[in-house]
Amino acid sequence: MAKATRGEVWEVEFRPAVGSEIQKLRPAVVMNVPEVGRLPLCIVVPITEWKTTFAQFSWFVRLPPASQNGLGKESGADAFQVKSVSESRLVRKLGQITEAQTSEIASAIALCIGY
Repeated sequence: MAKATRGEVWEVEFRPAVGSEIQKLRPAVVMNVPEVGRLPLCIVVPITEWKTTFAQFSWFVRLPPASQNGLGKESGADAFQVKSVSESRLVRKLGQITEAQTSEIASAIALCIGY
């Protein structure tokens, strides 16, 4: 499998999940930079279907569908659910988001961890 890179959108298998963790097969954005990490892991932010109530939460980044990102509907990256996952959980590459969207998600992660 090719190594996933920052800003790519992949279908990720999040099962098994515990409690309120993100679960099932769903898209996610790869956020790690290639210079960090030595294990076959990547940092991802799950993507979910956009709901208008998400606009009030600064940790959600809206991602409109586009041929480049492979998303078929209005979606949102939920930076509060950022996690490190095994590369074996990456099922299929869907596309790539823009650099601006990647930066916006990184800022949302920073907000969630108090940076």
